[in-house]
Amino acid sequence: MSTVDTILEEARSHLKRLEPHELHQLADALIVDIRPIHDRLAEGEIENSVVVERIVLEWRLDPAGDWRLPGFTADTTVVVVCNEGWASSLAARDLQRIGLPNATDLVGGYRGWRAAGLPIREGGSQAVV
Repeated sequence: MSTVDTILEEARSHLKRLEPHELHQLADALIVDIRPIHDRLAEGEIENSVVVERIVLEWRLDPAGDWRLPGFTADTTVVVVCNEGWASSLAARDLQRIGLPNATDLVGGYRGWRAAGLPIREGGSQAVV
């Protein structure tokens, strides 16, 4: 029987996780914020991120799907962001499974980004549904 810690460890073994400053230097990454609206309203969002609720993440990011977001391909680096970098690891693993081999997540999540003093915008963007 697996525990959440072993599942997380297995998921991360397939990711090249990014530190906040590494992500900030990537010009062509698709940053996907999966945090709930109440967190985004209270704390803000990463500039240039796209908000996709976790419940529809795979549908919006399936590179061959009918409901996918425009503007990315299977080769795009997709970086999933949650509050602190836990749920995003599992989500990035799932995105790899549906055909995004360069999907990964942000070490420390949004709060790590903010603590590093990197650009943010006031929160509350409408999620892609």
